Amino acid sequence: MKKQVEKGGIAGMWGGFAGKHPKAAKWIREGGLFVIVSNLVTVLKYFILQFLPNAFQSLASVDFGWPGIPLTLFGETFKWNIFGYDVAHGGLGYFCAYMIAMLIGEVINFPIQRNFVFRSKGNLAYQIAWYAVAFVVINCIVNSVNCIWVAVAGLLVPDFIYNIGTVVLNGGISMVIFFFVNKIIFPEAPQEKRCAAEQG
Repeated sequence: MKKQVEKGGIAGMWGGFAGKHPKAAKWIREGGLFVIVSNLVTVLKYFILQFLPNAFQSLASVDFGWPGIPLTLFGETFKWNIFGYDVAHGGLGYFCAYMIAMLIGEVINFPIQRNFVFRSKGNLAYQIAWYAVAFVVINCIVNSVNCIWVAVAGLLVPDFIYNIGTVVLNGGISMVIFFFVNKIIFPEAPQEKRCAAEQG
């Protein structure tokens, strides 16, 4: 056994671990790949969010958000919204750019997570529906925090800095929630079916 591990190196060690602890190995593999893919998508979201608001400058003067509760933090008064932003912090224009960045990210993320990370062959319509529900819920949670972040951080740093915080916040909350959502909605195909699909 020792000679096989030495000969196989890391692959041999991983094979030995996976053989002894298949459930733990599956969680580690899926978790590791999930984090890598999610972080790459987060970088893409950042670049979209950094430049796309310029395309919606005409909408920046439109106050858009709900419930629009006035808050004052660190001398900055803004409206707290579950979705949307007040005019002082980008308005409808920033919200449109934000949602487009998040949607593009998840359109890329979904098939990679489903097919490569979780190796799922489940019902596609069911999975898309639940992924969409999770996306809406997560973005309401993130937006309710992000509208505070944008207002306060905007006092201290330029937009290219607070946009990093925006996508890291979104990515961090999304990763934690989406990982467990994906574990539920992306059941892994049985090994024999997976092998047949890979060969065919």
